[in-house]
Amino acid sequence: MKTYSFKVIVEPDEDFDGNPSGWHAYCPALEGLGGSTWGYTREEALKNIREVVHLIVEEQVQEGRPLPEGPENSVEVEEVSPETPRIAVTV
Repeated sequence: MKTYSFKVIVEPDEDFDGNPSGWHAYCPALEGLGGSTWGYTREEALKNIREVVHLIVEEQVQEGRPLPEGPENSVEVEEVSPETPRIAVTV
């Protein structure tokens, strides 16, 4: 069993006119699988990206697809015992 620690980025977002319009959050390692979202506040964007990452991981595992293991600064993989299954998201 492995624990995956995914890097996420949360940054201020703007509308087309350059006005503040909330926060953008994304996971570089999962962005190609839909790993991005937003929120009105930084905390909401962070909560939303956490949910998105967990959903993507669950779907990949259920369908037997491998999870990304790099680039090194985006995903950390750690072996853990079968007695303590877990998925960690580090922000």
